[in-house]
Amino acid sequence: MKTVQLKKHKNADLKYLSENITLKAPLVLVFGNRYLLEDETIFEEIRDKFKDGHFVFGSACGDISSESIDDESITITAIEFEKSNFIIKTTNVLNTDSDAKVDSFKVGKDLISQFPEEGLKHIFVISEGSFINGSQLTEGMNSATDNNLLITGALCGDDARFEKTIASYNEKPKVGEIVAIGLYGESLEITFSINGGWTPFGPERIVTKSEGNTLYELDNLPALDLYKKYLGEKSKELPGAALLYPLNVKTEDGHNTIVRSILNIDEAENSMILAGDILENSKVQLMMTNVDNIVNAAEKAAKSALEFRNKKPELAILVSCIGRKLVLDQRVEEEVEEVMEVVGDATTITGLYSYGEIAPFIGENSCQLHNQTMTVTLISE
Repeated sequence: MKTVQLKKHKNADLKYLSENITLKAPLVLVFGNRYLLEDETIFEEIRDKFKDGHFVFGSACGDISSESIDDESITITAIEFEKSNFIIKTTNVLNTDSDAKVDSFKVGKDLISQFPEEGLKHIFVISEGSFINGSQLTEGMNSATDNNLLITGALCGDDARFEKTIASYNEKPKVGEIVAIGLYGESLEITFSINGGWTPFGPERIVTKSEGNTLYELDNLPALDLYKKYLGEKSKELPGAALLYPLNVKTEDGHNTIVRSILNIDEAENSMILAGDILENSKVQLMMTNVDNIVNAAEKAAKSALEFRNKKPELAILVSCIGRKLVLDQRVEEEVEEVMEVVGDATTITGLYSYGEIAPFIGENSCQLHNQTMTVTLISE
């Protein structure tokens, strides 16, 4: 595997972060600021560097490189697979009847079903993050593989604006797009891990009324009223303040917990809109964290992803949540530095801050939508 990495800031030329070597038909991952990705010239500018490249774009709440984490830039990571290959498939959630509700389960199932099964080792997904129901998307993807394929990825972001997200393959990034990259080859070794670092607090409550990803009632009381009560003065800063106090949701079997961010609130309905589904009769608690816990969780994720590998990783794709970035603030680079220290300087680091992380629970195969986590995918040939 060979990699080349570049960075672009607003009103600046592309800058090489690595040695400028010639790559053959590389996979080119482009993550970063939505406004920069909307620039009319950006696709041609990047394609000019890699004439025969395959370009995957995704907007982010911050782009991650081996050098830094930035809000007002894009990171370009070009990867030449020397012993394996890849296939890219896309779909768009807006290419349906405009009056029809997006069937996120079907979208996920149909997308993954396009991939030939023979030799398929892994799929990395860059999904739009504005319209999709991420938990239904992952369930649909799992159904296409009988829960027997490692799928990781991200829901694209738009910083804390929540206006729109964009993605694309070999064209100018656009709204509604989902891109899936299938990696093929016996020589590939791909491992992952995920960790959060958030701590539940307060009483455990029962979801007594919900529909899809909308939470109406906890313990037969309006969910939003209860949430505002706990936030106190910070409730005036909703919905942004909600990213600092997500919900801990126990799965039906009680063996795992999943974190759900609150993306928006509906004052008229007295409800909260979450990043993924929340089932009635689930048990939930508020969560909180601090900088040290988040940084330690990133280190644990990297160590866990590295633990059972036979080869040293050549590429690390990191997906972290915007909520973590808000907590870390000026210390945001520390969680990535912890990962870099674990995986080693020889590993190329790329990734993005997202509206949702896609990965299985540790020890499982079927992917889930997570929030407020650091997901580490390590790849080598």
